[in-house]
Amino acid sequence: MQSASDRPEYPAHWEADVVLRDGGTARIRPITVDDAERLVSFYEQVSDESKYYRFFAPYPRLSAKDVHRFTHHDFVDRVGLAATVGGEFIATVRYDRIGADGMAASAPADEAEVAFLVQDAHQGRGVASALLEHIAAVARERGIRRFAAEVLPANTKMIKVFTDAGYTQKRSFEDGVVRLEFDLEPTERSLAVQRAREQRAEARSVRRLLAPGSVAVIGTGRTPGGVGRGLLRNIRASGFTGRLHAVNKAFPDDLRELDGVPAHRSVRDIDGPVDLAVVAVPAEHVPEAVTECGAHGVQGLVVVSAGYAESGPEGRERQRALVRQARAYGMRIIGPNSFGVINTSPQVLLNASLAPELPRAGRIGLFTQSGAIGTALLSRLHRRGGGVTGVTGVSTFVSAGNRADVSGNDVLQYWYDDPDTDVVLMYLESIGNPRKFTRLSRRTAVAKPLVVVQGAGSAPQGHAVRATRLPHTTVSALLRQAGVIRVDTITELVDTGLLLARQPLPRGPKVAILGNSESLGVLTYDACLSAGLRPQPPRDLTTQASADDFHAALSRALADDTCDAVVVTAIPAIGESSPGDAELAEALRSAAAAVPTKPVLVVHVELGGLAEALSAATSTAPQATGSAPPARGTTRAPDTTTGPPAEPAAVPTPAATATGPSTAAAAPAPQTPTPQPPAPEDSRLIPAYPAAERAVRALAEAVRYGQWRRDAADPGRVPEYEDIDEKGAARLIDGLLARGQGLTLGPDDACELLGRYGIRVRRALPAPTPDDAARAARDLGYPVALKATAPHLRHRADLGGVRLDLADEEQLRRAYAELTGLFGKPEELRPVVQGMAPRGVDTVVRAVIDPAAGAVLSFGLAGAASQLLDDMAHRLVPVTDRDATSLVRSIRTAPLLFGWRGSTPVDTPALEDLLLRLSRLVDDHPEVVAVTLEPVVVAPHGLSVLDASVRLAPPPARDDLGPRTLPVY
Repeated sequence: MQSASDRPEYPAHWEADVVLRDGGTARIRPITVDDAERLVSFYEQVSDESKYYRFFAPYPRLSAKDVHRFTHHDFVDRVGLAATVGGEFIATVRYDRIGADGMAASAPADEAEVAFLVQDAHQGRGVASALLEHIAAVARERGIRRFAAEVLPANTKMIKVFTDAGYTQKRSFEDGVVRLEFDLEPTERSLAVQRAREQRAEARSVRRLLAPGSVAVIGTGRTPGGVGRGLLRNIRASGFTGRLHAVNKAFPDDLRELDGVPAHRSVRDIDGPVDLAVVAVPAEHVPEAVTECGAHGVQGLVVVSAGYAESGPEGRERQRALVRQARAYGMRIIGPNSFGVINTSPQVLLNASLAPELPRAGRIGLFTQSGAIGTALLSRLHRRGGGVTGVTGVSTFVSAGNRADVSGNDVLQYWYDDPDTDVVLMYLESIGNPRKFTRLSRRTAVAKPLVVVQGAGSAPQGHAVRATRLPHTTVSALLRQAGVIRVDTITELVDTGLLLARQPLPRGPKVAILGNSESLGVLTYDACLSAGLRPQPPRDLTTQASADDFHAALSRALADDTCDAVVVTAIPAIGESSPGDAELAEALRSAAAAVPTKPVLVVHVELGGLAEALSAATSTAPQATGSAPPARGTTRAPDTTTGPPAEPAAVPTPAATATGPSTAAAAPAPQTPTPQPPAPEDSRLIPAYPAAERAVRALAEAVRYGQWRRDAADPGRVPEYEDIDEKGAARLIDGLLARGQGLTLGPDDACELLGRYGIRVRRALPAPTPDDAARAARDLGYPVALKATAPHLRHRADLGGVRLDLADEEQLRRAYAELTGLFGKPEELRPVVQGMAPRGVDTVVRAVIDPAAGAVLSFGLAGAASQLLDDMAHRLVPVTDRDATSLVRSIRTAPLLFGWRGSTPVDTPALEDLLLRLSRLVDDHPEVVAVTLEPVVVAPHGLSVLDASVRLAPPPARDDLGPRTLPVY
């Protein structure tokens, strides 16, 4: 018997939660000696056929020797992992290290035999694929580079697990057994397979939460009022197409219905499956509710209850326990402290949120972390508030609350291929995994627009965020590089989203302006110039313009090949010949429909009726005449013809209760609404804005996004260099790191490492005395520069710590005396002598590996002015040739490189080559955690790197390259 003290140290870092193919979750962990009973119970539930496939012979039960062998591991040469749900095994995998003779071995042998066993009830859920990823990562950690597996030819499912994994493989057939051998080094294909599986699994896990067939509201009050009762009312009022249940353990035994909904004292009492549980009980009662849900097989939870991480350390531990408990049962959580979820699809019609009305259906996916912001956004979209006509509605809405489990990344996976969502709007108070969010954003933005407001402050209480050293502006620049449309306010979020939801992307920045107000046209023209667009002179149709005049002018503008978009300005006109709102809206829509490839926007002043008419969806059903009010629950826009559109108030809710965000007090259940069908795809619903600046800002974002989409079609390539010595650099780095865990290289080592990648640093010789300076100058050759390299003077020519163009020894000694006289002793100044570089523009190039965002390459001009203005551009590594070209041109001071005010243009191709080489260095060697090249003098022909700083350290963990796991906060 193995005592606790004899056991190998348990590798807790191998534990992980994973999302399976069907959207459920499982826990993967090492198998230990304490798992004997679980293993036997698991094996008893496996079919005889599966046992035969595993052992190649009938094997009805495990012997005591088998149980000992399969539960006793050294976690080096013999490793077993189990996938568990509810604490019980559903699948196992193990490897045994073998030598060249196929017998058990130890290191340095680098091959292992691997074998799986999956319960029949869980086959087809992707459990084996997830286990393969994790056992492969464990094997690589233990020095194993290759797996071998023997499989019966009839076991096609297991053969498919191996062949579909994407690893480099070799297959043979001998003695009736298929032998598969495959390298464990990740390949492009294996990484692509892993990420495709990740997307499908995470998307399905969110789909289970947003499109349930049955919902239980846990915590439904017996009397009107309260959060739970309000949630029940909202779900019922939305016309939910599935089964709805009310749950409260305090219900009387004889209560069978509540507001026409079946009532139960426990989820376990419900006859039939429950897909989603909405939990609205005090935090101390949530664990009991989760246990009941897990026992009943509930697939997911929306937890609106508060009292978790937002309330302090005790609440944070309560939140972690909640996530562990839910995942143990294979459930995912939205929340806690969530505002809820909404799905307007006619097949679902779910309003499991604290919003008292189901928003109008549309093509916008909306994600928020803050319930208050979610309320405001839903209100604006639903009521066409803020003067912006809501030309479309919401497809789905998710409020993540504390996002303890389901995050914006998960919802992005769902929206990526959701056919009901064309535009994604996200309000992010924090980004938990910036590296993954950037990767998913880039993929999503290629398919559909992604508009984001990102909070610039510290993360709110309850939000777990990975530490990043990057400034907020740098993170924003990296998001833009990934195709994210970054805006600053929720007003801009809605403005931009509404334009992108129903108008085509502009092909360029050329804008035509026409309307019946000369002054409004001029304002629009000026706004276009400020936004970087290229407006044509406004065309004034005069205040007497008729609807036909607008139609004709818009048709001509759209037909003009020099026009990429049109902004129509309109003010109220006086006179019998003036067009009515509906007449003008129809004139504009019909003209726009004739040229569906160019966007049209309207800037209106005090024309609420026009705004409503422009955004009215064209219905295929006959329209009733008269002015009868719409039935309660429909989505007709409020009448705004009596004045300018006003900013809407947030959806009113009473004060919060002890269980979290509040909802409106329960009222008599409204009629089941008839959802308004989305407008036909060929209808041109034109967005209208109450101010020229808002319309132009939205258009400018659409122009930039359209250009990004075109560039993304040809992202460029990472060039190969024949003069790069990657292996030599690796040997040098290993030798240097042997000195310590992290170090800043000295000048000679830094120059040698950079030289391996073709980056030459101009020699600088130390000059502790005037005589040493003179000798250095003779070695280098005149003219020379004398520089102080003390930290407070380094790269600060403005402070006088640099003397240039010293032509002879006399000038050098005089300059040396001036520096020491001004700034102190030589040992304080650390002076060096360097040969003069050709004149040019001083720039700075940096690379840093951020633990959250990854490797980032930055570029800007050197000097105080650029630092003051924060005029730096950033790109994620690896950088392509197109990235390098755009990086050089994206800073505001870029004209200084291209002949500004008659100066000679500098050698930007040489600068781009330097950027690409540095990108390759930090991408090939993640141990290079920081590099600064400053200054880099870019001359008309060539460039000179005058100083370099390089820092080495063990590379940060790359969770995006490892097996799929859910984050643990």
